[in-house]
Amino acid sequence: MVDIIFRNSILFDGSGSIPVVSDVAVTDGKITAVGRNLKATEETAEIECRGLWLMPGLLDIHTHLDLEVELAPELPEVVRHGTTTVVMSNCSIGVTYGHQRRNGENPIVDCFARVENMPKSVLSRVADMCVWSDSQGYLDHLESLPLGPNVVPLIPHSMLRIEVMGLDESVTRHPTRQELARMEQLLEAGMLQGYAGFSTDALPFHFLANNPNKKKKIPTQYASFKELRRLTNIVRCYGRVWQATPPKDNIVAAVRSFMLTCGRLYHRPLNTTVLAAIDLQTNRSAMYLCLLLSSMLNSRIMKGVLRFQALSSSFRIWSDGAINPIADEIPAFRALNELELDDRQGRLQVMNDPDWVKSFREMWLKGKNGWSLARLRRRLRQEDIVLTRNLDDMIVSECPLGNWVGETLEAPYRRLLASQVSHGQRGPANEPEAVFFSGFPNPITDDATFFLHLLREWDTDLRWETTFANRNSKTLRKLLFHDQTLPGFNDSGAHLANIGFYDGNLRALKIAQREGLQQVSCAVHRLTALPAEFFGINAGRVRVGAQADLCLIDPVALAQWDPESTYYFIYRNQFGCRQIVNRPVDVVKKVMICGKIAWNEGGYSKEFGASSYGRVLRAKDHPLEQERF
Repeated sequence: MVDIIFRNSILFDGSGSIPVVSDVAVTDGKITAVGRNLKATEETAEIECRGLWLMPGLLDIHTHLDLEVELAPELPEVVRHGTTTVVMSNCSIGVTYGHQRRNGENPIVDCFARVENMPKSVLSRVADMCVWSDSQGYLDHLESLPLGPNVVPLIPHSMLRIEVMGLDESVTRHPTRQELARMEQLLEAGMLQGYAGFSTDALPFHFLANNPNKKKKIPTQYASFKELRRLTNIVRCYGRVWQATPPKDNIVAAVRSFMLTCGRLYHRPLNTTVLAAIDLQTNRSAMYLCLLLSSMLNSRIMKGVLRFQALSSSFRIWSDGAINPIADEIPAFRALNELELDDRQGRLQVMNDPDWVKSFREMWLKGKNGWSLARLRRRLRQEDIVLTRNLDDMIVSECPLGNWVGETLEAPYRRLLASQVSHGQRGPANEPEAVFFSGFPNPITDDATFFLHLLREWDTDLRWETTFANRNSKTLRKLLFHDQTLPGFNDSGAHLANIGFYDGNLRALKIAQREGLQQVSCAVHRLTALPAEFFGINAGRVRVGAQADLCLIDPVALAQWDPESTYYFIYRNQFGCRQIVNRPVDVVKKVMICGKIAWNEGGYSKEFGASSYGRVLRAKDHPLEQERF
């Protein structure tokens, strides 16, 4: 008996071929027929899809949902966007080995709090729930949860080092030969258990969050090239994936590391996915270097398989005072970020320190005035940091003065200058603003003094946003569909108050829609079958025998949707804090996971969150996957 038939859909099967009008039949969680005029029985539920796009459930290949899946295993923000499979435990951090609390260490809090801007209260709750102690126990635990989407865990390098060495030891010394051998054993165990791959991290601004290690980076960054080579060789032998980030300030180290992908050098290619190819506003050459490096390593000579991930959105972030996802890149902001979120007095003390003020001003004003190499690099968009340090780019979202909301910080700065020049006769927009202006240094010397005063007065009560990458739509489209990239880098589940790219897959479809159905088919392929093949998992295709993970899209609603207008800052009960989300209306009509409707016409199904929809996806060569298909 056929359970459900999707009738008369415009079907994108994930292969990249031109769509056709077709029915799709689903029985017992699998696709059992694809074609026209499929036969139904009295018990068959029929869904009319005329004019709608039916496609495989979408993949999100870079998430940090390891945490949210413990608090809300249905992962509602994921599913409502048509995503049915998520890759977790990226950037070397996860909960694979349980809470790992030993000798007063608290690794989950330490590793996630600053790297992913997660509240420590949330992290502590998650750590309390992580009662397993090995990678098989984690898989067993995940299988016991009422999952929404399918989950694909990786083995995270930082947690692997902590498991073998302990947290403190993993950031203060090299492993012994026995410890490195133990890491290899645990990683190989994960590969045998069906983990899809291994994740590492080398971004120089990923720091631990607790004393005495607040000035230390996360453990993966203390690994030698020898350690990295030995561990990735295990991943290579099993044909799995290595997820990595580059040491962005050391091109030689980056090239050396990513040459691990090369079959010419290591006898067999290693599928490698790297963050990220994005069009930085402050450094336009970075993305070209990424694409050039990828092309070289993937050449016939080197025989690599490396893909940089490309974000399908402008990179829009929200900041609370000086706290945001890129704060630790800047030493002056890092000193503020080392303090607890509620330690306003501590941050004020730092900001009143003359040495810190000097450091902040040097950073903020670098390249803005006079003639210098720094000035030339700023004009040519060749700077070292990603924050533009331009008040015109910083839009106020929340602050004690309501009339500032929606303005760039440049606007009140200009009013302040006018007020001081005219001795208060012109400039202030209203009396509260005039009172506030009276507390500024007079004369205000530059925008560094202005912004520093705001931080001192308002601290995290000043919430502002900026877009520091992917502003040019043509360049964004080029990156998204480049043959050296994979759509990804959504960071779903991380930076709760700072970013919201759960809608990344839908944005990619919208970009493609402007160029016709063939380009939409290409986008669907790049969001489904292509990453599924890259990660070696059973997902991403509409064909007989495949798991019935499906997404139904309304192309009219997609065309009308303005992604920049559907951001919301909401309170999530599961987290006990606010979160940035992006919720398009009526674009996703239905989402099916393992043959069950999870999202239906703007709402979740009754059983969603109470019973399992998705499952743990192991590598497709694992015996359990082969038995299933």
